[in-house]
Amino acid sequence: MSERVAIIGVGWVGYRPSTPEVSYKELTYEAAVKAYADAGVNPRRDVDSFITVAEDFIEGTSIFDEYVPDQLGAVLKPVHTIGGDGLHGLATAHMLIRTGQSEIVVVEGHSKASNVVTLPEVTAYAQDPIINRPLGLNTDFIAGMEMNRYLFETGTTLEQCAAVLVKNRRNALRNPLAPYGADLTLDEVLAGPPLAWPLGRYEAAKHADGAIVIVLASEERARSLCDKPVWVIGVGWCNGAPSLESRVWGDVPYIQKAADMAYRQAGIRQPHLAIDFAELDDTYAYKELQHMEALGFCRPGEAGMLIEEGATEPDGEMPVNVSGGSLGMGNLLDANGLARALEVVLQLRGEAGQRQLDEVEVGLAQSWRGVPTTSGAVAILSN
Repeated sequence: MSERVAIIGVGWVGYRPSTPEVSYKELTYEAAVKAYADAGVNPRRDVDSFITVAEDFIEGTSIFDEYVPDQLGAVLKPVHTIGGDGLHGLATAHMLIRTGQSEIVVVEGHSKASNVVTLPEVTAYAQDPIINRPLGLNTDFIAGMEMNRYLFETGTTLEQCAAVLVKNRRNALRNPLAPYGADLTLDEVLAGPPLAWPLGRYEAAKHADGAIVIVLASEERARSLCDKPVWVIGVGWCNGAPSLESRVWGDVPYIQKAADMAYRQAGIRQPHLAIDFAELDDTYAYKELQHMEALGFCRPGEAGMLIEEGATEPDGEMPVNVSGGSLGMGNLLDANGLARALEVVLQLRGEAGQRQLDEVEVGLAQSWRGVPTTSGAVAILSN
């Protein structure tokens, strides 16, 4: 068994609104080559197990892990699919190493959203088939209902939600990976076209294509292979029912439970003091505020005020989504969690370029699998 697990290599390609010139396999192959070079490993010789995070409905093929080995160099090696977000895959790799079943594990996530002609209909298929799906409620409509309830219960304003979009799209201007950087004003966001009241169209992340590969290793292998490992000091997840009738609408207790699990492992009692920066799910702008509160960075109803005060800016007390988040980098479907983790790794290694934060030691990545799920994960990383 290995008491500690480290991320020793990362590779990525993208992110762009459309990539008609390459397949998802070519995207993944390029990311994998970069990750293996970064980690200094040979996939055939060194890697014990491979994980892909994918949804068969989106990929268009069942038992998707059968389509993964070639581009990862995983032929005749253990490969399996995690039917969840990227951080669920990272947590699985963490467990494989901690329990001694593997020494080195590779996690892959990708998005080829531009290939999916009927993506809204595919996403809506996740709703309860008996009670909810016959109503024809689309994904954004459900998000709008949740946003409305969140604003009502916490007193958060439309202006505070719009400020999340302004911040993240502006942060994306300093991130060469982000295709949706923009310098917007609050008035421009609030005057934008509606999507599902009170949710505006600008406040929903646009999709992007890309791939991310992360290599994890036991402490012994990490120290022999890597000069600057990033340690996984805590992981947590919680998966609830997708049905709309059984959920709590104003807050997200599943994120709180996932965070509590990760905090216990990391020995963190006061996250707002122990965490230097965070990469949070912002598939919709209001979700960043909702997730900040669930993670214990502030009390319910206070996240909007922190945004207004500049506390979550790159030079603030608690930088959030310095990368631009999904609003700036694009919605990468099941790879979103890996995109959040990738940014944390780059920051902790001092390799984030123009957006590099000063003197950071502990970062948090958080994911949500999207409407209609009550499913999320948290990973705490340290250098």
